Amino acid sequence: MGALGELEALQTCLLQRIAAVELSLQTHSLHISSDCVADGESGETTEARLSAILRARGVDDFAFKRVPADYYDRPIEVRRDILGAPSVEHLCKSIVLVNTQALASITDCSDRNNSKYYVVVIQYAARLNAENIKNFLYTLNNSKISKKKFNMRLAPEEESLKLTGFVHNAVTCIGMETDIPVILDEAITKLKPNFFWLGGGEVDLKLRIRTSQFISAVNPFVVNCSS
Repeated sequence: MGALGELEALQTCLLQRIAAVELSLQTHSLHISSDCVADGESGETTEARLSAILRARGVDDFAFKRVPADYYDRPIEVRRDILGAPSVEHLCKSIVLVNTQALASITDCSDRNNSKYYVVVIQYAARLNAENIKNFLYTLNNSKISKKKFNMRLAPEEESLKLTGFVHNAVTCIGMETDIPVILDEAITKLKPNFFWLGGGEVDLKLRIRTSQFISAVNPFVVNCSS
């Protein structure tokens, strides 16, 4: 093969390689586009869904914030600074409690005065006082149910997930799978300024909300349940 023939063969090889690269890029681009469409079709984001629920309930003073993946590995003072909260007392969590001694007929959350489960919103810096909740529920039911039938304990994680739809460290009482009655610790209502942070439905998503609007939207029982 002469020099001209070798040059033509080399040129053909290069063109074939360029065509292969272009085809690969087109396929990759199509794959990305399909993924984006699929993501869009799978539904709205957690933030968008919860925002819609809040606005529908008349809440307009709220905000979501993404936090680092190692957020919960950091001291509470650092978490306060990440969120820009005025104090560590403004950092709160939602926990699911189950009444382990409820009457056999109480199996769900249909009766908010005597529910099998409650979601308690409490400060991270506070300690839950289950006895106060027990006394509150006993009084709420006009003392007609024995106190022995109220024994509030932390629900197992898998039970909490099934009821709320949210994993550990992401639980929020907005947009839960089950309409669980909510108990708001009275100490939160005394915070200045009048707002607090809580889980936003994803581990790295947090929600700030005006306390007065939270109460109007969620209609929680306000109980002194911390010490």
